[in-house]
Amino acid sequence: MKQPEIITFGCRLNTYETEIIRKLVNNANLKNTIVINTCAVTAEAERQARQSIRKARRKNPQSTIVVTGCAAQINPKQFAEMDEVNLVIGNEEKLQSNTWEQIEKGEKTGSNVRVNDIMSIQQTAGHLIDGFYGRSRGFVQIQQGCDHRCTFCIIPFGRGSSRSVPVGTIIRQVKSLVDQGYMEIVLTGVDLTDFGKTLPGKPSLGNLVARLLKNIPSLPRLRLSSLDPIEIDNELFRLIASQKRLLPYFHLSLQSGDNMILKRMKRRHSREDSINICKQIRRERPDATFGADIIAGFPTETEEMFNNTITLIEECDLTHLHVFPYSEREGTPAARMPKVPVEIRRQRASILREVGKKRLQTSMKNRIGKRTTVVVEKNNFGRCESYFDVKLSRNFKPGTLVSCLITSIDDEFLHADCA
Repeated sequence: MKQPEIITFGCRLNTYETEIIRKLVNNANLKNTIVINTCAVTAEAERQARQSIRKARRKNPQSTIVVTGCAAQINPKQFAEMDEVNLVIGNEEKLQSNTWEQIEKGEKTGSNVRVNDIMSIQQTAGHLIDGFYGRSRGFVQIQQGCDHRCTFCIIPFGRGSSRSVPVGTIIRQVKSLVDQGYMEIVLTGVDLTDFGKTLPGKPSLGNLVARLLKNIPSLPRLRLSSLDPIEIDNELFRLIASQKRLLPYFHLSLQSGDNMILKRMKRRHSREDSINICKQIRRERPDATFGADIIAGFPTETEEMFNNTITLIEECDLTHLHVFPYSEREGTPAARMPKVPVEIRRQRASILREVGKKRLQTSMKNRIGKRTTVVVEKNNFGRCESYFDVKLSRNFKPGTLVSCLITSIDDEFLHADCA
């Protein structure tokens, strides 16, 4: 019988949870099963998930198709009504061993939907995983859910309230992955800088990072995923300045460079906060590079407001942009605001991507002639400390940490001599 297959969409947290699912599915000895782990951040993400489900069914007419993830949690009915789908399970259910054991036994519940009230979940269980299928860097969940209600965002309804994984569990998971040979660990969560607020003593993200670096001296590289700029704590700033193992790439959840749009988004930072945070980090870590999430064409966005975002990219010297044209999410306040025409959203997104590409190229040119270390991924490519893609001059085993010299650049990556 066919081995189980897991198709993953969306964020690094989903990537981590896919490995938990893989372990639970294997423990349950499931066969001939396809799991689609969905994302709900945009309408396009949901469209891609539905397309993937139909494709999976065409290729595997006899398989059991299980749909889970944020899109399934938020709107299980739309997936349950698809002829191709056998079962829809929620974000909490997908991480429970008995869910997969029941599927393996063919137990019926009277419904093909098993999705609970995610807002009722108050804790995040620590799941120890053995590794990451086909990946050279390890992702570790430290936090789950979100207590903020940005007007454009549906994700809190897919992930629930903010809750954190206990520090000891995180340390054990990171140490396990390092002992297996992972050279870089990425800390992930829905709202990473909210870490610790539900734990005894309320340890900050900076406190967690300090304890990881102290307790696991064999950890070569620690990277943080997306950060809310207004919540970076003082201890984390100190570590950014003093700990070289904490990598100098910082991806910020900025969304816009215009103060009025930020207020309408219900973000907690201002344009000035974004600029000041980048300046402060660069003072502490001159080699720092920055990425950002940016939404183009948010409701009511004028040309002037859009231009403020362009100038923010320049003032903060953002080099790694994740640009999304605004996508209406039913049930969010922004969906009821005066809309920017879809074509203008797409045009503005295209302009922002081009601005980002030019800044990326400039930053890459400045690295020619300098040395860097790269975690090898696949096909002679890897990631350097500052998160640039690097093409290596010769073959290395995935997962290897390689010191090399940057010799030239291509369209969106660096070339390196590893002699």
